[in-house]
Amino acid sequence: MGRAFLIVMDSVGCGGAPDAAAFGDAGSNTLAHIAQACATGRADQGRKGPLHLPNLDTLGLGAAIRLASGAETPGLDARPHGLWGAAQEVSPGKDTPSGHWELAGVPVPWDWTYFPDTVPAFPPDIVAEVCRLAGTEGILGNCHASGVPIIAEHCEEHLRTGWPICYTSADSVFQIAAHEEAFGLDRLLKLCADLAPMLHARKVGRVIARPFTGTCGDFRRTPNRKDFAIAPPAPTLLDWVQRAGRATHAVGKIGDIFSMRGIGKLWKGKSDADLFEHLVRLGDQAEDGSLTFANFVEFDTLWGHPRDVAGYARALEGFDAALPRFLDRLRPGDLAIFTADHGNDPTWRGTEHTRERVPVVGWGAGERRIGLCAFTDVGASVAAHLGVASHGPGRSFLPAAAPSSA
Repeated sequence: MGRAFLIVMDSVGCGGAPDAAAFGDAGSNTLAHIAQACATGRADQGRKGPLHLPNLDTLGLGAAIRLASGAETPGLDARPHGLWGAAQEVSPGKDTPSGHWELAGVPVPWDWTYFPDTVPAFPPDIVAEVCRLAGTEGILGNCHASGVPIIAEHCEEHLRTGWPICYTSADSVFQIAAHEEAFGLDRLLKLCADLAPMLHARKVGRVIARPFTGTCGDFRRTPNRKDFAIAPPAPTLLDWVQRAGRATHAVGKIGDIFSMRGIGKLWKGKSDADLFEHLVRLGDQAEDGSLTFANFVEFDTLWGHPRDVAGYARALEGFDAALPRFLDRLRPGDLAIFTADHGNDPTWRGTEHTRERVPVVGWGAGERRIGLCAFTDVGASVAAHLGVASHGPGRSFLPAAAPSSA
């Protein structure tokens, strides 16, 4: 019985979303703009020359970008030998939960709550609740910000007063940064967990704990970030597979994104390199008929948001170079799909996600052009491959396997 591996390269979009202008993102294209920058020598820091992704490109990555957006893809011109196409989102957001839930078959049925780009950004009752839960007389920040700069701005006052640093972004998030030792990691995680129900009821997608350590002149954010995400509004691909009696594995942030629903085993690590080792091991060890759902977040967090084109290119090339270690462990009848949840064009203005189509390229389905599809079609196709009934609006671009007897 074949297995399925759904691998999300977080933020690796490919442009062309027809509603990008409504998000202020018309013309954004994460992959194409990185490839173009590399080809013209504008991304030679720590690497050199055209973007080199031979494994993903052989599956159809360059062709998927051109299909999605019509953009030039220098260095990505291989003839596709795998499954390839591009997917388009309908959920009213360009955030992590929206993208992942819709890939897993469930579009977001509501409008997310976003905090205004004002100072203060948060209403008084939310501030009061944070103070009550934290046992403090106030909070710091209370604005739109990026994590590293706002910690640098408020670090000394945070250590002096013990007040948590609270901030948001263009996404539907409430983020709390605090020092792991001075404030306490367990205390920070409890604060976020206790605050989350109030914000989820208001359709704020995530409360995110952002711990850091070190001194104010030399601090660093730690791998102990935790997302407290609102639960999906309906059963997702993970639930469909688990209810059919199959094993499910979540690698990286997937457990947080899906509030642990439908997840059998959770595999986490301190870096994407750690997570890739889990993926390689699961290529060897995952059970017949199982689903492995993985997220590799550092494309987004380390390179997209900071607008680091060369860093993003290095990360893509490193991921691609490691892929044979995973693909060589797959068995006849397995399916591996590589896709993304949104864009984060490092050449774009600002620091936020970008509304884009995403590539869909796959190993194990032969040479197959799927064209433009819906995000939900990805989940339906994985279910079809596993012989599991899908319950969302997606339509499979793969033939159905024999149905599960479970």
